Order: sequence, then structure tokens, then C-alpha cells
Amino acid sequence: MNELVESIGKCIEFGKISKASPYPKSMLGQEGADELTRCALAGGTGPDVILQACNDAMQRIGDKFGRNEVFVPELLMAAKAMNAVMLQLKPFFQSGKIKSKGKFILGTVAGDLHDIGKNLVGMVVEGNGWEVIDLGVDVDASKFIEKIRENPSSTVGLSALLTTTMENMSRTVKDIKSLFPHIRVIVGGAPLTLKAAEQMGADGYAPDPQGVVTLLDGYSAGI
Repeated sequence: MNELVESIGKCIEFGKISKASPYPKSMLGQEGADELTRCALAGGTGPDVILQACNDAMQRIGDKFGRNEVFVPELLMAAKAMNAVMLQLKPFFQSGKIKSKGKFILGTVAGDLHDIGKNLVGMVVEGNGWEVIDLGVDVDASKFIEKIRENPSSTVGLSALLTTTMENMSRTVKDIKSLFPHIRVIVGGAPLTLKAAEQMGADGYAPDPQGVVTLLDGYSAGI
């Protein structure tokens, strides 16, 4: 991997979006993920090489998050830097030069308007090579079902922050599974536990964005 691509990975890991962004202070005034990606693509670096460096960087920051070495603000900045790269790589996905790992339908369940966790998951998952279909917040089961019909080989992610919406999440899992038993459903959010997810009938539970990526990659590999 050349030095430029390594620098892109470093920018993602430490949340350096662009030269104008003030974060992190240790990289103030330096070019960020946005400029470096443009430079790498213009110089002939393959988009798949850049994507792999990005995946590796998100894995590193995800591991740090799991060890409580960084927290949500740092993870969010890394995801924003990743998003700056993905905006430039999207045309390559659309042209088929980069193959998507699959489709991930994502939304916050009915009755819940919180989107920070959902958005963070979406950015991290997209940065790891998945096509994310974000349905937004306060999404009832019928909307998930409609989108599954349009994308029958997708995986579904349900998010919630409020304890009061756990029943809605459980009902959504059951409605999806009753119609599409083959569709895998991942749940997550502050009130969730692995036991609660199992009781709902969900296929997977992830406490953080990197956990979602791990589950998705496992499903893709047939694990």
C-alpha cells in the first residue's frame, strides 16, 4: 500500500475530514480524507485499494471503541471522514468497478425519533462496502416490509434508543420474520441486550457499529 493510501486510512482513523476541518488538533492544516482521496484517484490508485484502506481504518477505530480507548465523538468523526471518501467512491460502486457486499436496510423503529446511533451505523456499514438503504426514524413495520420486497436479498437493521419502543421493535421483528423467514434482522440500541434480542427473535445483536459490520460480514461469508 502506498504512502498516500496509508494517509487516507490515518485520516479516517483520527477523523480528519478535510484540510479545513479543525479536528483533530494534531493534524490541523493538513490535507484530510477528502483531498487525499481525490489525489489518489487522480493518480490512478484503484478505488478498491482505497476502500480496503478505509475498511482497515474503520476496523482500527472500531476496535479502539470496543476497548473504551475512544468514544462516540471520535467514532462519529471517523465515520464523517469515511463518508467524505465514500462520496467519491460511490460512482465506482454504481459502475460496477467496486462490488457491493450486499444491501442493508436500516431504520429507527416506530415511535422513536433518535437517529444519531442509526446514522453512525449507516456510515460505518457503508464505509465497509455495503449499500445502505436508510429509511430514517419512526419507521413502522410496513415500511421495512415494503423495502424488503424491493430488495429480497437484503439484511435489516433496527435501531431504538427508548425503552418504551422495545415492544415496537419486537413486533417489527416478528412481522418481518412471519413474511420473510430467510431475512436476517439485526437489532441494536442503548436499551437492548443480547438476551432481549434473542427473545424478540432477531438474528443478531450489536452494541456498536463495528459489531454490525462483523455480523454482516459473517452472514456474507456464510457463517
